[in-house]
Amino acid sequence: MNSPLPPAEELALIDRELAQLDARRLYLLGRRDWLLRLLQQPGAVPVGWGPAASGPPAWSAGPPKEASAPSAQNVLLTLGAVLLAVAALAFTLVSWGSMGIAGRSAVLGVVTAAALAAPVVLLRRGLRSTAESVAAVGLLLTVLDAYALYAVGMPDTDGTGYAAGAAAVLAAVWAGYGSALRTLRLPLPAAVVAAQLPLPLAAVAGEAGPLGLGWALLVTAALDAALALRVRAAAVPAAVLGSAALLVGAARSWSADSAAQALAPAALLLAGAALGTAAAWREPRARAAAPVGAVAAVVAVAGVARPELEPGWAVVAHLLVGLPLLAALRVPALPEAVRRGSVLAGAVVGALGALAAGAAAVPVLVARLRVLEEVWAATAPVADPYGPGASAAVALLMTAGAAWWLARVSARPESGVVAVVLAWAGLFTAPVLLGLPVAVVFAVQLAVTGAAGVLAVRSPSRGARIAAAACTLAGAANVSLGALDGRAATFAVWGLLGAGCAAGAAYGPAARWVRSGAAVYAVGCATGLLVAVAAVSDLAVVWWALPVLAVLASVAALGPRLGAVRLPAEIAAAVSGVLALVLAAGRPGTLALSLALAGVVCAGAAVRPERRVLGWAAGALFVAATWVRLAEAGVAAPEAYTLPVTLPALAVGFLRRRRDAQASSWTAYGPGLAATLVPSLLAAWGDTGWVRPLVLGAAALAVTLAGAHRRLQAPLLLGGAVVAAVAVHELAPYVVQVAGALPRWVPPALAGVLLLVVGATYEKRLRDARRLRAAIGRLR
Repeated sequence: MNSPLPPAEELALIDRELAQLDARRLYLLGRRDWLLRLLQQPGAVPVGWGPAASGPPAWSAGPPKEASAPSAQNVLLTLGAVLLAVAALAFTLVSWGSMGIAGRSAVLGVVTAAALAAPVVLLRRGLRSTAESVAAVGLLLTVLDAYALYAVGMPDTDGTGYAAGAAAVLAAVWAGYGSALRTLRLPLPAAVVAAQLPLPLAAVAGEAGPLGLGWALLVTAALDAALALRVRAAAVPAAVLGSAALLVGAARSWSADSAAQALAPAALLLAGAALGTAAAWREPRARAAAPVGAVAAVVAVAGVARPELEPGWAVVAHLLVGLPLLAALRVPALPEAVRRGSVLAGAVVGALGALAAGAAAVPVLVARLRVLEEVWAATAPVADPYGPGASAAVALLMTAGAAWWLARVSARPESGVVAVVLAWAGLFTAPVLLGLPVAVVFAVQLAVTGAAGVLAVRSPSRGARIAAAACTLAGAANVSLGALDGRAATFAVWGLLGAGCAAGAAYGPAARWVRSGAAVYAVGCATGLLVAVAAVSDLAVVWWALPVLAVLASVAALGPRLGAVRLPAEIAAAVSGVLALVLAAGRPGTLALSLALAGVVCAGAAVRPERRVLGWAAGALFVAATWVRLAEAGVAAPEAYTLPVTLPALAVGFLRRRRDAQASSWTAYGPGLAATLVPSLLAAWGDTGWVRPLVLGAAALAVTLAGAHRRLQAPLLLGGAVVAAVAVHELAPYVVQVAGALPRWVPPALAGVLLLVVGATYEKRLRDARRLRAAIGRLR
């Protein structure tokens, strides 16, 4: 019988097929027994079962089995092996002392030899699972033999050293046994596990110290890596032990007090780095070893210099070693796993360095908030140029340069964004960290902010433009805040920032959102400068509102000349106008003047057709100015001042409606009616008499009826609202009195009933509300 297979492989193939046949035979026998039991039951034969039927029966094959025959067999074998192992342990630990030396040797020798030899016979018979179980017992017995030999023959020997030697012997024996019986799956993995112990245990026994243990772990990991080329399972212990060795080396390197003490850990780390690189070079699937090894090399080299440097400069040292790893991206001769791993390691080192440097630079930006405690106090702090702060600026600039280079080489926009942010942070904080004079600090920071603004306008990358714009905003806000420390700095910095932002807003090729942001900041700088001018002139705070209103007037006067940034500039100017009114709120006369001036500005802007809506704002401001003036004068009858305005306004509105029947009633009659009704309503709410509410209610009712008759929206709604408000004012005391007399449970009960009624008729109420809204909408 000739076969193309070697005898050993053919034998293994035959054994596997026989095992499958045995399993199939057991399954068929079990199936046969079940069918026999089924046939013995009366009426159990299904319809259609007979000689004429072909194919599988059209009925269920019975209840599903919870466990197949092979799985049950494996459970029984495993349980038997466990019981034998327990018995062997009990015999060794309990009954060992009752036998002599000869008896002990004979028992252990016979049992161990039988357990190791039995799998050979079992495999020949095709009982592979049974052979695995017996072999497991045999391997355990070899461990017990080693323990018994130590307990009887060498009790004075060092236990750790003996364990190291025993582990080496057991690993060799198990490896040979597994090689001889290749069909068994347990001995070889067990040998690999046992082989992890000899060198680390020997290092512990020899008191080699942490570094000695690290070397033992690393050498074992190297042997595992070599074995992993043939046995993939060895890659796991290689990774675990190698990582443990690198952690030991890193810990010893970081705890070294001098460069000399850091040399030995550096050697261990470099050896681990070489092992990781070699593994990734030889086996692409071990690509995770490349970045780990590269980082270990960085820690090794920079760790030698670390004890002699300050913490900040130690970060720079690590960057000097780690960032060049990014150059592996331009070395195509390297394997893919090694090249990517080196680049990843360089990126990790750069990210950690940037974070460490950023932690030192952030306090510089936050410290300027202290200026708000006392403006114009000239107390700006000065940093130590030789402290860790200077190193933070260097680290930020180094990582920025590396990110910029990576963006150029890899064409990844994320690296460009990181480069912009890091470069801005390093350059902006550098003058403070270096302890330069205040004037130089502001000059450099303004230049950096301006450069970021130019980059936000002209950069070809959208991500870089957004990052530069954010940096520009952050830098402008920070330097503006810092400028409040001195008067001269305030005028110089805010003036330059305002001019630069105005130029950016006027730069046509820039993106619209960039120009809009620049316009808003320019308006803010102008407002701040005018407030500073007013503060220097020793004017009262309430009079600061007048120069601030000049910003509102200037933006309104420019109008269409602002182009695409008109709307954001006008919104910013409106905010400045609100600030002016807030400043003037401390004195009624000044507030009335400010309201009137703001009304004039809005009225002038409303002349333009596209800003007619500002006419409403102008009317509201004029009315508010009138009310404030009347309140300041202590006027108790505002109608004497409002009626002379209301009557001509209504006459003008009437003439307007005669010329243009489509004109809105709000435009024609709204301002005139509101000029009298609203002040009178406010006065009526503070009046304890009955004459004013009666007269006001009657007048408002007449206005409401006139609006309903003429189908005019403004008189109808204004008059109705005033009538309702007067009615509430008059009925409020009685409602309060009745509510006080009612039990406390009545109001919640009434509210609940009301909610139930409204909920039950919700759809009808909603339809009625829509009809009412449509009817009001049809009015003019």
